[in-house]
Amino acid sequence: MSKLYEFDVPLIEEYGFVCGVDEAGRGPLAGPVCVAAVILDPSIVFEELNDSKKLTEKRREALFPKIIETAKSYKIVMVAPETIDRINILQATMLGMKQAVEGLDIIPNLALIDGNRCPDTGIATQSIVKGDATSASIAAASVLAKVSRDRYMTELGKEFPQYQFEKHKGYPTKLHYELIDQYGIQPFYRKSFLKKRGY
Repeated sequence: MSKLYEFDVPLIEEYGFVCGVDEAGRGPLAGPVCVAAVILDPSIVFEELNDSKKLTEKRREALFPKIIETAKSYKIVMVAPETIDRINILQATMLGMKQAVEGLDIIPNLALIDGNRCPDTGIATQSIVKGDATSASIAAASVLAKVSRDRYMTELGKEFPQYQFEKHKGYPTKLHYELIDQYGIQPFYRKSFLKKRGY
């Protein structure tokens, strides 16, 4: 059994239902921040599961349906750019985490949160820095969040091909800034992230 599952086992034994929570898309200039919460079935182990950033896109895409089909419960939440602009990215992420945990079909007894802050969920929470490389539950949530957001941005890219979202997924790359300067911004941009460029 991988060390990710070994981390979760004693917590599941102590608390019962444990959910992992992670986000994707804090840093991009466009699109939502995506948050996932997942309660894994402790009897099923995916040896290939890892921090989504360490997996290839192909590996993430292959794991995504396996996690969804075998999870005890999962919830994926998108928090829109206008909310990010209104309450800031940290608060938008906390809001998404709260909504994801509260949206689970099963009320977990413990939520493992990637990072160093916990949302107010009304249940026991534990923040874990680099949690997606520590806990199987958080790693699974990171895969759900990352794949969901990447798919969303790829679809957005089909609607607005001039921004080439399939290449950068909205992140602040040199190419992306050049395309923004050329085509301007749309409602799906985070204006608070682009103030320095005069938007």
